[in-house]
Amino acid sequence: MKQSGTFEKHLNLNVRGLPVSATLGINELSNQLLADGRQVYKLGLGQSPFPVPTPVVEELRANAHQKAYLPVRGLPALQQAVAEYYQRTQHLNFNPDHILVGPGSKELMFILQLVYYGDLVIPTPSWVSYAPQAYIIGRHVHWLPTRRDNRWLLTPDELEKLCKQDPSKPRIVILNYPNNPTGCSYSDVELKALAEVARAYQVIILSDEIYGELDFKGAHVSIARHYPEGTIISSGLSKWCGAGGWRLGTFAFPAALDWLIESMAVVSSETFTATSAPIQYAAVRAFQGGTLIEEYLNQSRRILEVLCTTVCDRLTAAGAIVAPPQGAFYIFPDFSPLQEQLAARGINTASEMCERILEETGVAILPGSAFGRPDHELTTRIALVDFDGAKALSCTERYPRYEPLPNEFVDSCCVKVSEAVDKLCAWMQGP
Repeated sequence: MKQSGTFEKHLNLNVRGLPVSATLGINELSNQLLADGRQVYKLGLGQSPFPVPTPVVEELRANAHQKAYLPVRGLPALQQAVAEYYQRTQHLNFNPDHILVGPGSKELMFILQLVYYGDLVIPTPSWVSYAPQAYIIGRHVHWLPTRRDNRWLLTPDELEKLCKQDPSKPRIVILNYPNNPTGCSYSDVELKALAEVARAYQVIILSDEIYGELDFKGAHVSIARHYPEGTIISSGLSKWCGAGGWRLGTFAFPAALDWLIESMAVVSSETFTATSAPIQYAAVRAFQGGTLIEEYLNQSRRILEVLCTTVCDRLTAAGAIVAPPQGAFYIFPDFSPLQEQLAARGINTASEMCERILEETGVAILPGSAFGRPDHELTTRIALVDFDGAKALSCTERYPRYEPLPNEFVDSCCVKVSEAVDKLCAWMQGP
């Protein structure tokens, strides 16, 4: 059943010449197709499938009565909890006054670019909203190339090559890992090498670590350990805490960038005023951690690791090339080995491929071009999230606690994702 023009309608609604966010667009389209009675597998929007941890929900319930405007920078108890979280997990010392709380890290990223006059440097592929925010504000964007055989990661050489062109130019470099859209992450050695280049050219690194707690081995390392004076850490509740709709994000600033948080706080006071009070009180509990939350994270990581590994194996067997992820719930397969077969079916770009896949299988995924890659490259992002996260967490109790989950877990506890991948693999083989 062809939905001619529908895909474009939801991905290309223009505001000042820009398309609506691709991830939100594909989600709206998927919901519309579901409402029309179509079978759709929602692998487009990267929304955590897991429920918010029970202790955090209970804290929200207990603070539903909180109705006062809170300080612009955030609830002091939450600022303290975030500072303590980074000390506990990364051995980083942040002044609680240098923690800025906002209605999602996305909003804070926008304000950062608004108040800091400089170029935005983005490795490609990258999350869909970094560059559009810069374009809305009027900032210049530099895309830095990455390679599939290097797991789509930024190299120090590529960063230095750009900085050498104008060594004194102010720049913000976005580093996101585990990465959206690839799921790949940096080693400590790789981070240290990037930090040396950043320090040499005094660039600001915005380290988007929203998926940090979803590193499969629980071994995420912040680049701020190696470049504390120039790194802003971005995080929040949406991904590791399953609370995307709660809209709470955090920025952690080093003392050397105190002037920048001051400027951001001024803009915040004139825009969103303060983040929702009940959500901030609940977030205190989330950042405090503890046994129940750690167990929730451990089981979430086990599920995501077996899910990503199993799906990568299936797609690889069907002919795609996939860089193995180290965290989060994304994979970024490259279908270029099937280029000739796809061209024979009238498919020459990633956008055309994703539209045909949705029309012919009901599997909703996004083209790599939505993340900054060339459309002819035939890369795609698949968000492995269309499953019942609460049920999957319960299913882990059937298996030995400290061992990797078996591949059979995916078929029995992540049913829709398993079905979607089977349909996608069959589609790859042709009609």
